[in-house]
Amino acid sequence: MAKQHAPGFLKIVADAKTRVTECTVDDVRARRDAGESFVLVDVREESEFAAGHVPGAIHIGKGVIERDVEAKIPDPAAPVVLYCGGGFRSALAADALQKMGYTNVISMDGGWRAWTEKGLPVEK
Repeated sequence: MAKQHAPGFLKIVADAKTRVTECTVDDVRARRDAGESFVLVDVREESEFAAGHVPGAIHIGKGVIERDVEAKIPDPAAPVVLYCGGGFRSALAADALQKMGYTNVISMDGGWRAWTEKGLPVEK
């Protein structure tokens, strides 16, 4: 069962989603299968990432992404796909990166939950 989120959190997520581009797990898989180059970023907490993540993903937690992203992804035009547990934190992070000047940022709707529900590969 999905986590119940607070109304204030859902409100800011809905607001962010009006400004960010979203994709599905299938879109990310198709881009990978086609050999497209993009940076896949897991914005979940470090403990969540350590427990399992999408193969090839780098970790930059949502709580520090604004501080750390420029060191890890210096090109603001680089294609970046963000994901979290279900697509809410990644939408907030995508909105923040766009405000910082990143121009090719997408949030993966459904996040880790959708990835694992499809039985797609994971790393630990």
